[in-house]
Amino acid sequence: MKVLSTKILTQDQKQILKDASIELIEYSSIQIDFLPFDEDIIADNAIITSQNAAKAVIDKKILIRNCYCVGEKTKSFLEENGQNVNKMKQNASDLAHFISKNLNNEQFWYFCNNLRRDDLPSILMAQNIKINEVEVYKTSLNFQKVNEAFDAILFFSPSGIESFTNQNKLKDQAVFCIGNTTAQAAKTFTNNIHTASKPTIEHVLQQVVKYSKQK
Repeated sequence: MKVLSTKILTQDQKQILKDASIELIEYSSIQIDFLPFDEDIIADNAIITSQNAAKAVIDKKILIRNCYCVGEKTKSFLEENGQNVNKMKQNASDLAHFISKNLNNEQFWYFCNNLRRDDLPSILMAQNIKINEVEVYKTSLNFQKVNEAFDAILFFSPSGIESFTNQNKLKDQAVFCIGNTTAQAAKTFTNNIHTASKPTIEHVLQQVVKYSKQK
């Protein structure tokens, strides 16, 4: 079995596929560039929905009292760098609903990227919760034609799907997605979708291995 990853994997991640005799093709479907922003922000409540946003605020030493984040790895990274994580959810919509229900009198700083989805801010603004958005990194799409044949493709964001499908078509390959938001974006192009049980790269790879054993 041969799979295409739209993200460059670490050596440990590649080993998961190698141990299952799965051949890997990989490329970066998106490019991340960190942006300059106000380093004097004092955030009583910060919303951080990605590891890239977490890295940006840690690098700038932004003073944050309470973090509300998406994803176990983002939570771990924040805590390893001395941040107080009050609540972690697996996706932005769930986090927004938690905040709306439990913290509707608070104000929030939302550290995000230029292609952030509308789900979270829309839910909060509908409840008149004030959020200050700060773009801390930029996501650019890396359009690239993939000429090799493969049996499955791995997607890790809606942006990755948009980038890949600009130059390539999804045919009958199995599509593996890191989470529900990415899977929803993939539905425009295919119904052969497998969503990881948890939104981590490792869970995507474990599902690929399980799928390969059933082939």
